[in-house]
Amino acid sequence: QVHLVESGGGLVQPGGSLRLSCAASGNIFSIYFMAWYRQAPGKQRELVASVISDGGTNYTEPVKGRFAISRDNAKNTVHLQMNSLKPEDTAIYYCNQYLQISAHMPPSDYWGPGTQVTVSS
Repeated sequence: QVHLVESGGGLVQPGGSLRLSCAASGNIFSIYFMAWYRQAPGKQRELVASVISDGGTNYTEPVKGRFAISRDNAKNTVHLQMNSLKPEDTAIYYCNQYLQISAHMPPSDYWGPGTQVTVSS
């Protein structure tokens, strides 16, 4: 089985920074897509940032210029550097990886359990 585990969440003051990490473990043949989602209380889950296998990245408009997604292919890990944090960034952040466990199996989505990010004075 493939498991994703997030780390790096916590409580930070407005304007502060956090770095989230998500490591995938298990039998992994190839990772095609990595992403971070978030869900705030009373809100829909939204895509925050994503990175594809060639390194191309995309961000939702509210975080552009403040967040940066990166990947470490050797460690099957994706990071999210979060700077200039705002109270509206408060949410549970979820790691998503679209990966293939074998050359003979189609790829599928895997999710981590989430990590809480709270931005407050």
